[in-house]
This record gives sequence, C-alpha cells and structure tokens, in this order.
Amino acid sequence: MPPLSAPCSLLLLFLLLVVSVRAAGAGPLAPELVLPNFTASSGAFLESRNGAFRAAVINPGKQQASFYLVVLHVPSGTAVWSANRDSPTSSSGRVQLSTGGLTVLDPNETTVMWSTPQLRSPVAALRLQDTGDLQLLDAGNATLWRSFDNATDTLLPGQQLLTGAYMSSAKGPTDFSQGNYRLGVTTADVLLTWQGSTYWRLSNDVRAFKDRNAAVASMSVNASGLFAVTADGALVFRVALAPAEFRILKMGNDGRLRITSYALVNSSAPVGSDFVAPAGDCDLPLQCPSIGLCSAAGNGSTCTCPPLFAASVTVPGSCTPGDGSTLASPAACQNNSSGAVSYLALKPPIAYFATKFAAPTNNGVNKTACLALCTANCTCLGFFHDSASLTCHLLGGRQLGSLYSGASDSTFGYIKTFSSASKDGSNQSGSSSANHSIPIVLPCVAAFLLLAVLAWFVWWRRKQSTNGKKKKGKNSAMMVYLGRQKSPSRDTGYNADADDDEGNDDDIVIPGMPTRFSYAEIGTMTSNFGTKVGSGGFGSVYKGKLPGGEGLVAVKKLEAVGVQAKREFCTEIAVIGNIRHVNLVRLRGFCAEGSRRLLVYEYMNRGSLDRSLFGRTGPALEWGERMEVALGAARGLAYLHTGCDQKIVHCDVKPENILLADGGQVKISDFGLAKLMSREQSALFTTMRGTRGYLAPEWLSNAAISDRADVYSFGMVLLELIHGRKNRGEQEPVNNAPVAVGSGEHSDWPSGWSSTMTSTASGTCGGDEYFPMVALELHEQGRYLDLVDSRLEGRVDEAEAARVVRVALCCLHEDPALRPSMAAVVRILEGSVPPPEPPVQALGFLRLYGRSYPLPPPTSLTAAAGSVSSASPTAGDAFHLDEPTQDMSAAR
Repeated sequence: MPPLSAPCSLLLLFLLLVVSVRAAGAGPLAPELVLPNFTASSGAFLESRNGAFRAAVINPGKQQASFYLVVLHVPSGTAVWSANRDSPTSSSGRVQLSTGGLTVLDPNETTVMWSTPQLRSPVAALRLQDTGDLQLLDAGNATLWRSFDNATDTLLPGQQLLTGAYMSSAKGPTDFSQGNYRLGVTTADVLLTWQGSTYWRLSNDVRAFKDRNAAVASMSVNASGLFAVTADGALVFRVALAPAEFRILKMGNDGRLRITSYALVNSSAPVGSDFVAPAGDCDLPLQCPSIGLCSAAGNGSTCTCPPLFAASVTVPGSCTPGDGSTLASPAACQNNSSGAVSYLALKPPIAYFATKFAAPTNNGVNKTACLALCTANCTCLGFFHDSASLTCHLLGGRQLGSLYSGASDSTFGYIKTFSSASKDGSNQSGSSSANHSIPIVLPCVAAFLLLAVLAWFVWWRRKQSTNGKKKKGKNSAMMVYLGRQKSPSRDTGYNADADDDEGNDDDIVIPGMPTRFSYAEIGTMTSNFGTKVGSGGFGSVYKGKLPGGEGLVAVKKLEAVGVQAKREFCTEIAVIGNIRHVNLVRLRGFCAEGSRRLLVYEYMNRGSLDRSLFGRTGPALEWGERMEVALGAARGLAYLHTGCDQKIVHCDVKPENILLADGGQVKISDFGLAKLMSREQSALFTTMRGTRGYLAPEWLSNAAISDRADVYSFGMVLLELIHGRKNRGEQEPVNNAPVAVGSGEHSDWPSGWSSTMTSTASGTCGGDEYFPMVALELHEQGRYLDLVDSRLEGRVDEAEAARVVRVALCCLHEDPALRPSMAAVVRILEGSVPPPEPPVQALGFLRLYGRSYPLPPPTSLTAAAGSVSSASPTAGDAFHLDEPTQDMSAAR
C-alpha cells in the first residue's frame, strides 16, 4: 500500500479531530479513551476494551428531566457509578471534557451541575478501564482523578471503600439522588445506617468471621467474598462466598446491601446465591411505614399498627395515633405553641429498630427523667426506657421508622404526640392531655413511693445492724429480702433459725427480678430434665425451651444446701437480674420452692470457654476467636465495674464462667460470689471467695478487695487464652497431699514443657511449670511466639502476641492500685491505645507462686476471717469463707 500524501494525512487528522469533538450517539463508541474538547449528550460515548463497561448519559425510567452521567455494567444494565446524582440535567444538557476536567452542564451550558475537583495538571485523556474505573489522565499517563475514589452506591472488584467514607443508596430505581440509607466503614466495623441510626453491623452478622482485633482501614469485594482489612492489608473481617469471577456490591434503595455474582465480567446472568444484609425483613428500618409493626410471615413479613394506633386514612399503609392526636416531628414541635405534649405507650415486646445497636442516650435514669429529656428536646420523637438497666434511648430524626417484636419484658416505648388543633374547647384539650398524662404520672408516683419505702427499709436494716440486733451481716445494697411470711397453710409455728435450709422461699422479694417459674413449669420446659448439657460442684445444667417458643434456655439446678448456698442463689438473682449487657449472660427466670433452687439463663450453644480452649477434641480456637473472647469478656467486666449504679466485683473470673455461642457471642456468667460496692467505695473487706489459680494476692493477705481483683483473674484467663492450656495442672488433695490429676504423661502440654508433678512427704509440689512465671521470663527475652498455643502452628502475628502478653502481665501486678482498670484493658485489646510495659521487678512474686502452689496456709485464712468451707464438693473449685466479715470502705 503506497504511503499517504500530505493532503491525505491532513484530511485524516481533521477527521479524527471531528470524531473527538462529536456529540455522543453521533457515531461509533470510542474505545477506552477520549481526548479533551469532547462533548456528549444522551447515549453512550465511551466503552472499555473488554466491552463490559460504558460511560453514558442516561435517563432511567425515560424521565426527560433527569439525565445522569454514569458508568454502566453493560451485560446487567446496572449503573455502577453516577456523577451528577443529586443534580440531574435534561436531554439538552451536555457533558464536556476539557483540559480542566470533566463537567456536566445545564441545557443553556451556563450552569455547572457537576464537575471534577481542581486538578494538579492539565487533562490529556479520559479513560474507561476494564474494571469499570473512569479515570482522568495527564500527559504522563498518571491518574489525576478516578471514579473508584468517589463511590456512589456500588463497589466493584479492585475498588476500596476507605475508613470514614460511605456509600449512599439511590432514592429509587429511577431516581439516582442520595437516599437515607448508607454503608459506612469505621475503624471497628462496617455499618448500615438510616438517618444516622445503625441497623446492621458486619461484626454481628453470623456469616462474617473476624480474624483479628485491629483497626479497619478499608473494605473491598473480590472473587472470594467480602473483606475488611488493615492499612497493611492484614485481614480483620471476611465473608467467604462461592468463587466467582466478577461481583457487584450495591447499596439498594430498599436499605439492603446486596452482593451479586457473575461467572465472567461480561456475563449477564447472576450465578450462585447472593449475599443480602440484613437478612430479615423486620431488621430493616423502614420495612413498614412509620410506626408500623413488622412481623415475620413465612419468607416475608406483614405490617400492622400497634395498639393505640390506627391505619391512616390519608396515607395508605401508615399508622396514626388512635386518639386523634398527631405524631411529633421537629417542624410540628417548633410550631406547637400550646405545648400540649403527650405520649402513647408501646408495651413489650414491641421494640424500635434503632435500639438494637445504638448505645443508650442516658444511663442510670428512671422513666420520669427519660420522659423529661424527650419532652425538652424538640428533635425527640419518642423514647424507650428499660426499667431493669435504667437505660434511656431517645428517638430522633426526620421521621420514625418501623417497630418489631423483640424487646425485653422491662422495656417500654413511648411515642410523642401533639394534641390535635381540631378538638373543641380548651377544657376538652386539657382533659385529653390529662388522660394522656395519667398513664405516665401514676406509675411515676408509684415508683417514687416504692423507692421511698425501700430507702426506709435499707436505713432500718443498717440501723439494726449498727445496734447489734442482727448477728449476720448482709449487703443491703442488693435489696434482697429473705424473711418468712405465714400463709394459711403454714401457720403451725415457725422456727426461723431451724428452717434456713429447707423452708418456704416463696416470699423472696427482689425488685426488678426476672420471671419466677414453678418447679413444675421448669420440668415441662426441660422435658423433665431430659437433656443434660453440663455439671459441676454447684449441680447440673439442662437444656430447655421457654413457653410459647420464646427461645432456648439453660436451667442450672443447684444442689448445694445451707445458708451460704441460699446467699449465693439470691446474690445471683439480685446482681444479674437487674443488668443488661451484650457480654453478660441474661437471667430469664428462677425457681425457689423449698430446697429446690433453679436459675434459668439464656442458652449459649457452645458452652463455657474451657471446653473450646482446653478440650482435646475438635479444632483449636483460632487466634482471632481467642481475641474476640478476650475482648468480649473484658467489656462485660468493664460494664460491671463502671456501667452499673453500683460497682459489681465478680470475684470468680475463669474460663468456666465465660460462655460462648455461635455468631461470636461472649458472655460472663455465674454471679453467685459477686460483691456489690457503692461508687464511693474504693475497696471493701469481705470473705475469701473465688477459684484457686485465679485468686489475686490480696485475697491471701487479709487486704481490702476492689474491682482490681477481677483484673488479676482476667490476666490469668488471658494467659490461658494465649497458651491454650491451664496455667497449672489441676490438683486434688488426697490424704492431705496434693497429687497430679491424671498422673503420667501430660499430652495436653506443648512439646518441651515440663508438666510432671512430684509429691513429697511434706505435701509440697515441685518441678511443675507455672505458666505465668514462664510468660514473665520469656517476655524478658522477647520470645512471645514461644508462649502461643502450639496448635495454632504459627498462625499468629508476633506483634499481636506481644501486645496481649504485655497487657496480661500488667493485669498481674501484685499491687492492685497499679493494675489497669478493665476499661483500660478494653481499650488496649481494641488497639486504640498501646499496652504499657509490664513492671518486671514487681512481678517477682510469680516466681514464689511457681515454686509451690498449695492452698493458702490455715493461718492466713484464719486471719482473713474464720475457717475454709468449700462451696462445692469438688476441691479446686470455687470456694469462700463461711462467715462473712463486715463490708467497709477502705480508702487507697
């Protein structure tokens, strides 16, 4: 072919320039690149090399007034990015590419509807990658701007959503403007929110696995699934999905997050099962219209109006107050000059979607105070108050969302309303307001009187104790009454001293206590105690089901008798029956009929931590799971120490009292030995209680006890989580001499560790490696991976192991005042603050513990308060001293 002449070359160059400034739709699609001085109107104008993506100006739904610049996934017809989503233009609008950037103009080309930001150098080309990334390039082919850094409602493979950024849903299928649903990434989680209220967390989704406790830097989707990673690429969360070549993650206009999979990038038909979150209809914030009550029905849901509300005649599907008043709104509040505010009650189990994940607005307030807070706040549309935990959730936003069934029996909701202006006469309006106020005022008055009576009773009991009229001390702060009341069937004479074990317990009164079941009812719940799931010195645990299908429960059947057993039983009810926390096991009910004492807990299907951690069967807990357990237990203890009206010292923190369930649930249990302290108390003197191997040194030295005793026990548990074995082999006293349990070879110890125990005539033990001492020595040598459970086969980051070992050793300080608080431990485990350096010189007492590990000598116990009495038939289990000493504040 002969070379082109000069005039022909000029003609070809002229034609290329004409193509580069043509209007989109006037010719073939440009492949991959277009140059500046380019103008496009409606239609596609740029295509990726693989043909899977196109840049286009479209009008979804054929709306002539709403044209958007988008990137389309051609096979599925999905808009994966939109430029001017909040500023659509008409069919006469223009998209222009210049050396200054990309711009969307109105029909008159005088108003900029959208544009890229100011760039550091002139634009040389607009490129559409095979990944769907629209890029502006400079003359050196460097990227000046890209659509992947400006996600709208979709995430593609290779695209990252960074921490602090979010994607917003479209308002509708044909309206690309930003809706109220958002997908955001924080350093701790991935969230779905509606009007600022969280309704889904990746960490709470049962399909998600958390690999480590570290700060999340970004989220992405690829051929293997959904991932949240740190800044250096380490995995934090993952959702494993069936392998697929191409995936689209989209924030739907209905509030759901969907991941759609395709066999190839240019495939049109989805393959496999999509990931949808949240999974349940009633988990969405607006599945039903405002104030609609969502109920699951088969594979879908139904919407009804709650009691005291009726279907709206003006807005189909909506609910309005049945008394003719109007729902509160910020605008109505500002225009409500009469101030006629009232509330309509929502009884349990009706709950509001936003209270599942949101922290309470206020803690430690009664319902009257919560109501006053909402009334004084114009943006408050209602509130939910839990009388057991004294938490207050104020509901805000532009409108209220859906309701669902699932609240606890102690949680009541109140929706704010304003009296209708159409009511006749001020007297009628005043009467209506009074009628609304009665359900609020009367309970408040009753609650005030009850508190006054309780305060007088506590004062009287303290006075009786001071005057020496009472022989045995009792912690009045627990508000537990154990006196007897005569009944018509039992008025034949009563000896209070003789009947402390087997008498009638029907008059146990504990304010706010859980449901009281009869023994026959519990027998029915457990199919006559047919499924035994655990046992111990306290008795046995059976699996059961609450009446009405309200969920599975674990029934603890206590077999211990005596005054102390009753005291622990009542302590358990008083402590845990009045608190609510995600990391504290919930007490659903109890039974007290004579000597029959049973506790009904929520069911934790994986049992206690010791089974998973020390068990010889099944896979070993992965490092990420262990850190989840540590963090959950730490949060539960921190709440006991700082989140309740009174400080609660658990006194028996150990793996057997940490329960696990599917979905990463971790809960502290067994509060029978707990002690309550006022916020003014820094410490108290009390009887020895706890379990050998987890006792803080102050228990053995007749010193005052504080919440730092739990910190020491938690440090021991943390070392066991690291090591995967008990800190020391269990011992059983046989003929007054400690002997190794299961003597011989200890296959549960890592290779190279000494684990044999020797028994001498004097009853002392020697040669047994005490792991806290070993941890201290290897910390000094910087050999942290040598401390980690060998079953993990090196699947642990050394820096992470070092951090956890350091915080564990800090918890073991001999001086309680120098141990970190549990709140500080939580922050360290979360990674928000670095761990302090363990005081090696102050941990030397561990070497003394390591040389000999018998029970404390009788002299030290006698000095503490009396003689030792085992709380359970099994030696080495929880124990305490029989007679309590007087609790007193001990300033430190």
